[in-house]
Amino acid sequence: MSSSTTASRVRRQWSLSPWLFAAPGLLITGAFILYPFVSTLVNAFTDKRTLIPGEFVGLANFRELLHDDMFWIGLRNSTLYVLGVVPALVILPLLLALLVQKNIPGITFFRSAFYTPVVASIVVVGLIWVWLLDERGLINSLLESVGVGRVGFLSDQWLLLLSAMAVTVWKGLGYYMIIYLAALANVPRELHEAAAVDGAGAVRRFVTVTVPAVRSTMALVGALSSVAAFKVFSEVYLMAGPSGGPAGEDTTLVMLVQRTGTGLTGRVGYASAISVVVFVVTVALMLLVLRADRRGET
Repeated sequence: MSSSTTASRVRRQWSLSPWLFAAPGLLITGAFILYPFVSTLVNAFTDKRTLIPGEFVGLANFRELLHDDMFWIGLRNSTLYVLGVVPALVILPLLLALLVQKNIPGITFFRSAFYTPVVASIVVVGLIWVWLLDERGLINSLLESVGVGRVGFLSDQWLLLLSAMAVTVWKGLGYYMIIYLAALANVPRELHEAAAVDGAGAVRRFVTVTVPAVRSTMALVGALSSVAAFKVFSEVYLMAGPSGGPAGEDTTLVMLVQRTGTGLTGRVGYASAISVVVFVVTVALMLLVLRADRRGET
């Protein structure tokens, strides 16, 4: 065998080596992300059901969405969820990060306490809050003991949605706090010292030094929390039940996808059309947040 042939074979092996290392990840990505995505996109234009392959129907599923009251209820609730959850998850974790960043006695306990909900199962968290907010739960018992009376946290349409938002915020605080801690570690201490010398108080330093320094991180948190809030499922499902609360008025879009596309008679094509709408809206939310961040930097 000539030396040129050997060199060519070695070069060929070296060129294939990266793909061999990447193959497991690419296979998993293709099987569990790319294939379901393409399949959902194709099914959105068919009348496929669980046990029936279905035929191409064009934009019929999307036209039906425009006249589906439950779709508009789900879109309303998912939008309200974003408006209620995202501001809290952008501001509160930043304040917590500023708190736990300080080296004061006992702060390690609070760091662990704030992060504990993140590692807890959402099912466990949801059930705990259901027990707390139930008509006979701890919170209602305390309210009744002080003469306020029982509150229908899980029976009133709007209180149920607000309660689910509170659970989402409570569970997400620790996660986004860690992201802010990483960003705050890169803020030069000299900036705070210079502002303090100029007579700036804590609030003014926060507004003029901390917020501009972590603006990009705030945009990242806003984008991540917007997508997660719009795709909310577990919190509302656990607290409102499969029916979506009183008369289904607390149903979100992802709950509607689950309800419509599952079961022996599930309308897979119609549920796929709703999923496509969810995907388009979440991408639009991310682009809007990132564009607003770029405008803020200019």
